[in-house]
Amino acid sequence: MSELTTTIGTLLQQKPAQIWSIAPDASVYQAIEMMANKQVGALLVMDKGVLKGIISERDYARKVILQGHSSKNTTVANIMTSPVIFVSREHTVGDCMRIITRNRIRHLPVLREGEVTGMISIGDLVNWVITEQEKTIRHLEAYICGTTT
Repeated sequence: MSELTTTIGTLLQQKPAQIWSIAPDASVYQAIEMMANKQVGALLVMDKGVLKGIISERDYARKVILQGHSSKNTTVANIMTSPVIFVSREHTVGDCMRIITRNRIRHLPVLREGEVTGMISIGDLVNWVITEQEKTIRHLEAYICGTTT
C-alpha cells in the first residue's frame, strides 16, 4: 500500500500552503468566527510565531457550550489543547493515520525545526488514500485490458 508510505511532505505539496492561526488572548468567539470564515475545523494558537496550542470546534463544543461559558468572554488560551501533538514532513500518511486514531484528534500541525510548515487533517489523509487507490485501480485495469494510461 504505497499510499500509506507517502510522506507528509509530499501530501503538503498537493494542498494550499495556507495555515490559519489565532492568538491565545483572542476570544473563543473570534476563533469560531475565523473557523467559519476560513471553512476549517481547527486553528493553530500562535504567540509571536511560536506554536502554543490548537483550538478546534470540538474544544468549543466541549469546553464552552457544554460548560455554560460565554464564547465572547472566554479566551482561546482557556480552552486550547496544549501541548500539541504534531508531526514532521518525514512522517508517512500511515504514521499520521495511526497518531490521529490513537489520540482521537482530527488535525496535526506539521513542524520543521520548531516552525510550523503545514497542517493536515483526517480529511486530507483519507482523500490522499482514496485518490491513490483510484490511481492504482486505473493502472491495474489498464494493465489487465492491455492499454496504457
